[in-house]
Amino acid sequence: MTEKTGTFVVTHAETDSAVVRDVETAQVHTLGSNPDLEVHDVLEATVAPEPPLDVTWELVDVADRRAIELVDSDLEPTTYEKELAADADVGDLVQEDRAGTGEIHVFSVPEGEVEPAAQDVLADEETISRAARLEAVRVEVRRSVDDGVLSVRYLPD
Repeated sequence: MTEKTGTFVVTHAETDSAVVRDVETAQVHTLGSNPDLEVHDVLEATVAPEPPLDVTWELVDVADRRAIELVDSDLEPTTYEKELAADADVGDLVQEDRAGTGEIHVFSVPEGEVEPAAQDVLADEETISRAARLEAVRVEVRRSVDDGVLSVRYLPD
């Protein structure tokens, strides 16, 4: 095995080890130590296998480190987001680029399922990975129970 450079999300962290996952390939790397990493940290880094067995990995270089803030917002989706959802079938995802960077994901959700869907998005590790791929630092989840709309906003700041 050789070293690998990419964007990684910390999925597990203990005092003496951590687990990072490549956001592009989903490959998991168990680090043989924990250089003060926390779950949901995003690293632009290089990892390399630790000799002699090459079973665990080590952080060779960290070019950037950031945290992704997950926000369970009490705001409703915007009028535009509600319009996007109105044109979608129930269960469909509508992805929209934001002006500048980031994305907005809008779901039309079945009646009675908006709150559980919002909690699923907030708990899903893939939400953090997607934010890392989009170079977002904040993920804001908005919902309208009355309209059956859930929006997930991947924001650069």
